Amino acid sequence: MAAHDPTDFPPEPTPENIWLTSESLRVLAHPLRSRLLAQLRMGGPATATALAAKLDTNSGATSYHLRKLESVGLVEDTGDGEGKRRLWRAASRAHSWYPSQFAGDEDSETALNWLSHDVVRHFGERYEKWLDVSMSWPMDWQDACGGSDDMVLVTSEQLATMRDEIAEVVARYRRVGQGNPRARRIATHLYLYPLDLDRPPASNSREN
Repeated sequence: MAAHDPTDFPPEPTPENIWLTSESLRVLAHPLRSRLLAQLRMGGPATATALAAKLDTNSGATSYHLRKLESVGLVEDTGDGEGKRRLWRAASRAHSWYPSQFAGDEDSETALNWLSHDVVRHFGERYEKWLDVSMSWPMDWQDACGGSDDMVLVTSEQLATMRDEIAEVVARYRRVGQGNPRARRIATHLYLYPLDLDRPPASNSREN
């Protein structure tokens, strides 16, 4: 495949988002599978051989784990491969879940805990790679990138509303740089977590 054009996104799959089931969650909770899915979303369709080279593994392993992801609808064959060289793509732009979906299912809860930790580890690795090269980028990009650290005092309902509003802003900006040679793809990450870890509210709280 040709190198990805940094002024464009890979072809967007449909649907944009799918919700994990207990089965797909347990399949995805695997070190190589989570990275295969992330790579297909970031880099677009690829063969098992190309993915193996990118992720420093072998094509036999990537082929096996791609089929596992296919079995739960997370990746799919484009049908454009040549011979036995299947061309794979992500079946959706993103996936979502609520922990409440898996409450009481011990296997799923364990898988979700691993997957959530893996997402944070993967983010840390990628952000450190940016820090390693950031000084070679133009200063306006260095100024525009980065993170912020703040806090809000809200109920769970208000927090959910704020999260959804932020997601709407990100969606509005997803392709605003399309066709502009100065545009580059930028990762966005949002993590919301309590500061008062020793003061969990009552589970039936509904205050506004």
